[in-house]
Amino acid sequence: MIDLTTKYLGLKLKNPLVASASPLTESLSSIKRLEDHGAAAVVLPSLFEEQLTLEAETLNGDLSRGAEAFGESLSYFPDLTNYNSGPDGYLHLIHQAKSSVDIPVIASLNGVTEGGWIRYAKLMEQAGADAIELNIYAIATDPDRTGSDVERDYCNLVRRVKERIRIPVAVKLSSFFTSLASMAKQLDLAGAGALVLFNRFYQPDFDLELLDVVPNLSLSRPDELLLRLHWVAIIFGRVDADLAITGGVHSSLDVLKSIMAGASVAMMTSALLRNGIEHLTTIRSGILEWMEEHGYESIQEMRGSMSHRAVPDPAAFERSNYMRVLSSYSLRMGNAR
Repeated sequence: MIDLTTKYLGLKLKNPLVASASPLTESLSSIKRLEDHGAAAVVLPSLFEEQLTLEAETLNGDLSRGAEAFGESLSYFPDLTNYNSGPDGYLHLIHQAKSSVDIPVIASLNGVTEGGWIRYAKLMEQAGADAIELNIYAIATDPDRTGSDVERDYCNLVRRVKERIRIPVAVKLSSFFTSLASMAKQLDLAGAGALVLFNRFYQPDFDLELLDVVPNLSLSRPDELLLRLHWVAIIFGRVDADLAITGGVHSSLDVLKSIMAGASVAMMTSALLRNGIEHLTTIRSGILEWMEEHGYESIQEMRGSMSHRAVPDPAAFERSNYMRVLSSYSLRMGNAR
């Protein structure tokens, strides 16, 4: 019998399918449906520290203070009280979900101040969360802050949160680090139990009629998976932290590729929003069918089998493959004439 179990953040999961943070994980009824159709864990939508501040002070005060304090200006969140149920409702959702489903419930937190990160991480732990994903969605816009400054802040944050809570901590990070492999190692040493690759930055668009900068949201595409596969395959085996892929996972083959690159789990949102929660059942069946056809008995057996350290030609992940790719395209174009 094929064994789909995997371990993530010290938690034993029945398979590698995790529902990432989205509207699909913000209600108890939806979380139950995700479990019923095969999700092995859920990540709740992020609780933003801006929401927490709005409960205590006026919106104008928050906007004037926060807009200069960090790159993700609060003006992009004009009504955060409607983003989700707010801090009290969020903690209640954690408690409800833990009482109603058997799969792990991972809380997600997007803070601004160190005190905010720590305070609400502790409250999430007390509410029953199995783990916390630190969604460090911040864009460095200050030209006087160096890359080293940003990296140090990330690691200090992880270290201090870990000092105050007992449950595992994952870090959802971007791909915009100069040395991503080094950053992964630093976060691992700081105490991150898992690294989630990668955060999708929702870049605003320009409204030329209103002369305004407006939010813009698009669902992920399957081709976005390639960047994640590339870096997970490079990092696998070089850190103790588990690896998770999020962004571009749409099919059973995408999940299999993620595992072979070295991920412990594959997270998805866009595919479920497009195809419905029932799509999880199709993906799980496709994984089992492929594994049976190719003689694999367990997820663990294939994990990391196509990583940088495992493939016969590691140059495929490095600069030396660049000219080969360009040459192959030139040859295809020549044959097409």
